[in-house]
Amino acid sequence: MTPATADREVDARGLNCPLPILRTKKALNEMTTGQILKIIATDPASQRDFQAFSRQTGNALVEQSAADGEFVFLLRRK
Repeated sequence: MTPATADREVDARGLNCPLPILRTKKALNEMTTGQILKIIATDPASQRDFQAFSRQTGNALVEQSAADGEFVFLLRRK
């Protein structure tokens, strides 16, 4: 399986809840169905937040990873 390529990226490093989610919602609203949004965050709570956001909104959490204090999420726009 090849890694998904992002159509757009949100840099939420240094931002705490709820700002990463709010920026993600804004970006997703400007995207079309099936496009991939990459979010980079440093808030440890973002892992839980993006899982909940995906369940609540129906946007698929395609991938998530953590390395060196940064969390990367790939969401597919519903």
